[in-house]
Amino acid sequence: MARPLDHRKRAELLAGVVAYIAAHGLAELSLRPLAAALGTSSRMLIYYFETKEKLLVQALTTQRPDLAAVFADITEPAQLRARLTGFFDLNSGGAGADSVRVLLQVLGAACAPDSPYQDYANAAIATFITELAAALRRTRLAEDPEVVATLLVSALRGIIQDRVITGDTARTGRAAQTLIDAVLPAR
Repeated sequence: MARPLDHRKRAELLAGVVAYIAAHGLAELSLRPLAAALGTSSRMLIYYFETKEKLLVQALTTQRPDLAAVFADITEPAQLRARLTGFFDLNSGGAGADSVRVLLQVLGAACAPDSPYQDYANAAIATFITELAAALRRTRLAEDPEVVATLLVSALRGIIQDRVITGDTARTGRAAQTLIDAVLPAR
């Protein structure tokens, strides 16, 4: 008879996974070193999560911001510009930096044929575009909100990736602000 899952332990494991992958990378991720760093065994990780890929997806899911809440109260163009700038700053060097570093690796891995990360990546991108497009509709800033949201999400993700790789916060910060100002001009 299988013993019941210890949900507290499971949550602790998930909390440590993102920081570990941010520090060590996804490409060479192996369960044994990950388990050792988390103070458990690879067998226990499989018991809790079934596969390495499911473990990673579940860890990222716990880190995903509530994008509906991020954009829900926006009704004015200036609010949207400020919220996007704040979101960029937070997720490119603030508290969310580890999650973003791992997310960028997962998005890259999702490009491979039959990647186990494709569903997660599709959902992450679709959620961001849907919520940003809804805010664009409310502010009446775009004739085609989905296209403008796609442009912003994709370009900001590229600028964040640039910042993660180069560490150049000044240039990438100016680039993000230039993008936001160009795509969402003040009225």
